[in-house]
Amino acid sequence: MKDLVKTLEGLPWIVRVLLTLIWGAYGNLLRLFRSLAKKNTIGVILAVILLICGGFFILWIWDLIRVLLGKEVWWID
Repeated sequence: MKDLVKTLEGLPWIVRVLLTLIWGAYGNLLRLFRSLAKKNTIGVILAVILLICGGFFILWIWDLIRVLLGKEVWWID
């Protein structure tokens, strides 16, 4: 799981921007994978709730701004 997180975070900037623009769930899936890699139960539960309830749409703009600025996708881990 850690390799998957490193791979997603290591993507070129333009690819991360396009994934965030086209596929808004990219940031939330990254949050889920990070929490799984760190074995953070609360993080996993929150990420799943965000995926199910459409919370990824709420955080989509925040993720887009952070990716455009070259920063990591924010999460509680």
